[in-house]
Amino acid sequence: MASFIYQARDASGRPIKGDIEAVDTQAAALSLMDRGLMVVSLRAGAIHKTGRKRRQRKVKAQDLVVFTRQLATMMDAGLPLVQSLTALEEQTDSPSLKPVVRQTTEQVEQGHAFSEALAEHPKVFNKLYVSMVEAGETGGLLAEILDRLACYLEASSRLKKKVKSAMTYPVIVCFVALGIALFLIVKVIPIFGGIYKDFGAQLPAPTQILIDISDFVRTYFILAMGSLAGLVFAIVKFKRTRRGTALWDRMKLRLPVFGKLVHKICISRFSRTFAALLRSGVPILETLRIVGQSSGNTVVEAAVAKTANSIEHGDNLAVALGQHKIFPPMLVRMISAGEQTGKVDVMLEKISDFYDEEIEATLAGLTSLIEPLLIVFLGVVVGSIVICMFLPIFKLNQIVQF
Repeated sequence: MASFIYQARDASGRPIKGDIEAVDTQAAALSLMDRGLMVVSLRAGAIHKTGRKRRQRKVKAQDLVVFTRQLATMMDAGLPLVQSLTALEEQTDSPSLKPVVRQTTEQVEQGHAFSEALAEHPKVFNKLYVSMVEAGETGGLLAEILDRLACYLEASSRLKKKVKSAMTYPVIVCFVALGIALFLIVKVIPIFGGIYKDFGAQLPAPTQILIDISDFVRTYFILAMGSLAGLVFAIVKFKRTRRGTALWDRMKLRLPVFGKLVHKICISRFSRTFAALLRSGVPILETLRIVGQSSGNTVVEAAVAKTANSIEHGDNLAVALGQHKIFPPMLVRMISAGEQTGKVDVMLEKISDFYDEEIEATLAGLTSLIEPLLIVFLGVVVGSIVICMFLPIFKLNQIVQF
């Protein structure tokens, strides 16, 4: 398939520019005429596609939130879709989002559905985003669906920021502790080792072990760093495999203290995504498939897949979810009540809000607990090294030989 750049006019005479993929020039011209366009010029593009999509730079979550919110506001004000997209392309400051919006606008001008144009950029607009927009187009409620989607993205982004900010401090402290320990082992301990060597006596076991570790690290520093890097690389590669991802996700849920937090985040994301899709009119089985893929945890994804299978065989939603321990009893009971009243989406939204508050409380508690624990950790790491090095001085009369 080759890419062709064209200039054409629609039925009202308005000029349109864009690019189109076709086997040859004649096929491209016929395709444009089928869309009701009068071709003015058509030439081969500089880029010929070979079946692989062009690489896209990642769009920041905040940029996507702003784009969706602004588009929802413009559509609600009565502006046409193309005009709204054109305005957003001109005012966006994101270098990665701007070309995506431009290409989407061109696709819509050519007669493609908005959801189809968005689906051409899966790294920017995920399946959930596209499905909600498609449902909005089908029901004639695109402005309302975009507003809901913007609210969903804002809530998800807010939760991510809270979790990241809570985890940043512990990670920094751990790296500082590692850096200090490495500096002491490589630079300070050899000096003490040389002094104690002149004593000519057997050193206490902790001190001798620390000196041996220092000698090993200094002698085989490059090998040690290479081995560590290789180990990290192997772990990362294994984690990206299906089996590694499943093992990692199960382990996260079983972690002491943090496991409950991860579980709450998964349930909150599940509930909010489910509610957003149901309110948008997406069919239940399609909703479950999207919710499973966007859950961020393979344990939840597997449970959702089995839930969808149970619903296909006649079970209601609450009964199907209740068969899996990953879903808390409260969630199952509230969904059951929602099914009886016909307000499942409202119940799911309340569940999500409840777990968001639980997550905030958990993060606040962890933050206040982690700070003293990290100080103790840093003190233990550095203090243990210092004590081991000064231990021979405490027993100076026993180890010094005259």
